[in-house]
Order: sequence, then C-alpha cells, then structure tokens
Amino acid sequence: MSCSGLDDVFLSTSLASYLDKKLLVLLRDGRKLLGILRSFDQFANAVLEGACERVIVGDLYCDIPLGLYVIRGENVVLIGELDLEKEELPAHMISVSVAEIKKAQKAERDATDLKGSMRKRMEFLDFD
Repeated sequence: MSCSGLDDVFLSTSLASYLDKKLLVLLRDGRKLLGILRSFDQFANAVLEGACERVIVGDLYCDIPLGLYVIRGENVVLIGELDLEKEELPAHMISVSVAEIKKAQKAERDATDLKGSMRKRMEFLDFD
C-alpha cells in the first residue's frame, strides 16, 4: 500500500468517528459551518444535514440556515465535534438577524479596506 493509501485509511477512519455528530467545519475561505455529518467519501467530501453558516462580527453573530449541504473536501481546513451539553458561544455574544450581520460585515470590510489604503499612502510617503 502506498503512503497516500495509508493517509486515506486514517482520514476515513477519523471521519467515521464523527458520523451522526454535530460538527464545526472551518473552510479555506474562513467560513464556519455547523451541522450533523451524514456522509463522507475518500476525498473528505462531506454532507452536513441541518447545516448553518455561523457569521461572527465583533460581539455579533448570526446562524444562517443552509439545510442539506455538500462540502468539497479540498476546502476543509478543520473539523471538530461540538459538545452539545456546553454553551457554544460566550455569554457576551449577541444574536442578530441576517440583514444586521450582513451590514456589520460590510462595515468591517470597509474599515479594513480603508486601513489598507491608508497604509499604502503611508508607504508612499516612506516614513521609515
């Protein structure tokens, strides 16, 4: 058996232990998905049932329902089981609507863009 074959065995074995459990899946683009793992294959493609995307901006958060969701394995960075008996979020986090979280995301993106443009201006002035 080749080395990649061994990796496939260990990967599938570890994902098998997560079947029918609630998971948090972190994707390469930074999105965080929550749902129950119903199926997976040798490429770590996964099917989440009752999936939702958890969006967090500062102290605000929103769970956007996605339903049955297929995740391409190459986009997965991390998979972790959630403890159903523990509170998922700190007490100071505030649940908001989808519209409010989208507005907060846009404001955060705009602030980041402004910070980046200011840094470019400062580099241009060469204050080093």
